[in-house]
Amino acid sequence: MTDHLLVVDDEPINLEIIEEYLEGSGFSADFCASGESAWQALDQNPRRYDAVLLDRMMPGLDGMALLRRIKPDPRFNTLPVIMQTAACSPQQIREGLEAGAYYYLTKPYEREGLLAIIRAALQEARERTAMRQLESERWRGLQFLQEARFCIRTVEEAGQLSAFLAQASPQPEAARLGLMELMLNAVEHGNLGITYAEKSRLKQTDDWHNEIARRAGLAENQDKVVEVRVARQAQALIVRIEDQGPGFDWSPYLEFSPERAFDPNGRGIALARTLSFTALEYQGKGNIVQATLTLNTGTST
Repeated sequence: MTDHLLVVDDEPINLEIIEEYLEGSGFSADFCASGESAWQALDQNPRRYDAVLLDRMMPGLDGMALLRRIKPDPRFNTLPVIMQTAACSPQQIREGLEAGAYYYLTKPYEREGLLAIIRAALQEARERTAMRQLESERWRGLQFLQEARFCIRTVEEAGQLSAFLAQASPQPEAARLGLMELMLNAVEHGNLGITYAEKSRLKQTDDWHNEIARRAGLAENQDKVVEVRVARQAQALIVRIEDQGPGFDWSPYLEFSPERAFDPNGRGIALARTLSFTALEYQGKGNIVQATLTLNTGTST
C-alpha cells in the first residue's frame, strides 16, 4: 500500500518543488497552503495520512501551532511530523523536538534528503505501532522486576526490549524512544562498527537495514552481544547498556546540534537525554551508558 503524505507550506513554489521531488518515489500526497486547511484535512479524515511534512513559518496557524494541535490529539499520536524550516538555532530545534517534530529538514534541501527523512519517519512510526500492540501485557510483568540481565544482538531485539522496559515509565513512549536509541547505538555503532557518516549515507540511499544484516552476519560479529542490566532503586529503574565495541566520544552528542538536526540520524542521544530520562551517563571509553527512568507508580511494589 502506498504511503500518503500531507504536505503543508504557504509558498506555492515550495509545494511545486516537493510535488516534483515526490514523483516516482512511491509516495502520494495532498498539498495544503495553510495551517488551517491542513488541520481541516486531518480532522475530516484522520486515518488518511501516514506522515505530515510541515512548514514552520506560515501566517495564521503556523507550523508550531499546528504541531501543538496535532500531537495531543489521540487520533494522531503515532503520526510522524517532519518540520521543514529555515529556523535552525538550537533553541528552535529543541522547541520543535519537544513539541513532537522528531524529524527536521532545513530549506533548501535536495530530493534525496527529503526522501531519506520521509522513509526514516515512516519506519519509526511503523515500529512504534507494532510495539504498542504488546504494551498492556508487558507492563504487568514489570511490576515484579527487581533486577535482570538481557543480551541482545539485533535491531529488532533492541526494539522489543526497549518497548518492554519502557512500560515501567509513566511516559512510556518517550522512554521507549530513548531506550531504543541507546540500544540501537550499542548494536550498530558499538558492535557492528557503523560510523555516524556511514549511517547518514546508508539512510540517504535506503541501504541501512541491508548493511546491518550484512555486518551482523560477518564472522567477527556473530558472537557479539549488547548486555542490558536493569535494577530497581526506590522510585527509579536503572538501565545499564554495554556493547563490545571500542567506544566513542559521546560528549558532542549530549546536546542538540543544528548541524546534525537535519540528518536522518544523529539527534537520538540528545533527544533521549532531554525527554526520556531523569539522568543519562556514559562511562569508561563510551561503550557503557547508564540511564535512569522514573518508575510508573502503578508498577511499583
